[in-house]
Amino acid sequence: MLKNLLDAAGAALAYFCFGYGFAFGGDHSRSTLREGASTTATFMGLDNFFGTGDMDLAFFFFQYTFSAATVTIVAGTLAERCQMMAYLCYSLFLTGFVYPIVAHAIWSTHGFLSATLSEPFLGVGVIDFSGSGAVHFTGATTALYAALILGSRRGRFYDVTTGEELEKPKPFPGHSVSLQMLGGFILWFGWYGFNPGTALLLDDNPYQAQIGALCAVNTFLASGGGCVSSLIVSIIAHYRETGDVAFDLMAAMNGSLTGLVSITAGCATLEPWAALVTGLVAGSLYPLGSHLLVRCKIDDAVDAIPVHGFGGSWGLLSVGLLASPERLRQAYGHGDHPGLFYSFASSPDARLLACQICGILFIFGWTLVTMLPFFIWLNFMGWFRTGSIQELVGLDVTYNLNADEEQDLDADDEGQRYHDAYERYRQVMRQEHAKEAD
Repeated sequence: MLKNLLDAAGAALAYFCFGYGFAFGGDHSRSTLREGASTTATFMGLDNFFGTGDMDLAFFFFQYTFSAATVTIVAGTLAERCQMMAYLCYSLFLTGFVYPIVAHAIWSTHGFLSATLSEPFLGVGVIDFSGSGAVHFTGATTALYAALILGSRRGRFYDVTTGEELEKPKPFPGHSVSLQMLGGFILWFGWYGFNPGTALLLDDNPYQAQIGALCAVNTFLASGGGCVSSLIVSIIAHYRETGDVAFDLMAAMNGSLTGLVSITAGCATLEPWAALVTGLVAGSLYPLGSHLLVRCKIDDAVDAIPVHGFGGSWGLLSVGLLASPERLRQAYGHGDHPGLFYSFASSPDARLLACQICGILFIFGWTLVTMLPFFIWLNFMGWFRTGSIQELVGLDVTYNLNADEEQDLDADDEGQRYHDAYERYRQVMRQEHAKEAD
């Protein structure tokens, strides 16, 4: 809960002071998403820091929510082993500098990859309507680098006592499937603020209402397709392993979220049938991505990397393959270079697909040269990973000042177990302090 609070609070401070200026400083207006909005391409904005200058407050608040969403992706991956101060540090850096550069490149009227330039990159620019790449893929690549440096949770892939590799990774199930499902439904509902909400930026676009409706329809089609395909793939995988048919509830929900992530880029430029195809592919990518991480011994506590990384990259690629020329014309003012599907039969045009690939490579490379050294530095200073004792007894018990008071010990056995863990931790720490004194 404190991490989520730090997401909102830390992102608010960092984005207000620096992030918005780097992302949209100097635009002085909402991005219309129409071609020809600007003639000058820049790497970053250099205005509107600390809320100064001509700043659209409604646009600022909307973009702040995107920056806060980016850092939450990393939080889930590093659960149960990351120090709280390290979390605050990288969340400030990510929302204050790293993410804003990506947002500027793709969404600003002056971004060098923006589709709104008078002469956009490769004649079309990167199409990422609501952030499959700018938000989700940025967060996922950051989470990947963090997980590589931080390492896995104790006992996940290696024996806690001997350090030998386990024959089979130890599962670490979540505390409550019901709460996980509730969170998934809240995310699903909130996506309608991100995707159709972005259409509200099209102030001077005569197709604004039509685009918003298309975004809403495509959003639920992709999420439904992702849910079904992920569930089917998980059923087949379980049957091949055990010979039994079983339904994985979390695979279905995470598949739905992967579908939502994937349609975020093309919700305004894909026809409904293409949105369904995008969701179906995304849902099948989730279990494959989750399995790949386990094979590579990368510990992602909530499977954020498969959901946001595989879903985000596929979302950008799906636009390059399936974007409709008419939908591109309505949303961006140009449709000369549609998805490869529409031009393949006559004269194949892969410009948009090439732009989308370049967008993926830019995000991957930018987070690599910024966030990876930052995580290495945190780890070198000893500020990244929590101690073995703290990890074993739990971070809530270790760092929460209200750990002993927040549980009703007479209510259930869980409260008593929480209390016992807290007392064991205090006893161990007293013994450690006594050894240091001797």
